[in-house]
Amino acid sequence: MSSPDVHIVAPTAPHSHTIILLHGRGSNAREFASEFFESQDREGRFLTDIFPSFKWVFPCAGIRPAATEQEDMHQWFDMASVRDPHHRPEIQLQGLRESVPSIWDVASKEAEEVGGYEKVFLGGISQGCAVAVVALLAEGKRFAGFVGISSWLPFPRAASNADFGRWVQQELCLTLTGDPRDSQFGAAVQVPMLLEHAEDDEVVPVGNGRELRDELSRLGIKVEWQEYADGGHWVNEPKGIDDMVGFIQKHSS
Repeated sequence: MSSPDVHIVAPTAPHSHTIILLHGRGSNAREFASEFFESQDREGRFLTDIFPSFKWVFPCAGIRPAATEQEDMHQWFDMASVRDPHHRPEIQLQGLRESVPSIWDVASKEAEEVGGYEKVFLGGISQGCAVAVVALLAEGKRFAGFVGISSWLPFPRAASNADFGRWVQQELCLTLTGDPRDSQFGAAVQVPMLLEHAEDDEVVPVGNGRELRDELSRLGIKVEWQEYADGGHWVNEPKGIDDMVGFIQKHSS
């Protein structure tokens, strides 16, 4: 898979920035975009109205066999348990090997179109966020920012220590694209991150999100953590949207 199918919502004003958001397991790009754009801030505004110059890009994961469910579904990688994503992690590797380069490809095209990675935001929800984190660290580029919702960190031991580069090369069979003179993560450690998670998330427990926050912070990444009492496995409204809007506005250059 060289690149996934992509659903695009074009800007209604001159194009200034791009936001790439990845859907969760079992969903797809169009479904996620449709539901996501129903969200409103405290003033009742939609994201496309708040950011008219932004292009919204929703890549779609390929259909892969899901061993636990014994069916085929859209997923960035297979996994034994969503609630416990570190259970039998080896089955996640093949999907990551295919999905990470496809995200790189989408990001590269968008950066070229809009005028650089500094004008591109990356992120996603649930498994989409998880694979986007791996892609970000392995890509090593200075994105404008990263927005993650209700997620976790795949292979935390690999991503949080000096063996990350070796893990990417040996286990994912990929080559790090960042400048090794910067760090093993390139300029990715300079990318500001917003992570949101609801305490009543019954799909991905909030503890998984806290682990993601803590491990990324240990790498030196500036993480803005927002935890909400409710919202389930989705974006909290309106506070979560308000926080997202504030973050994007702050880091839009």
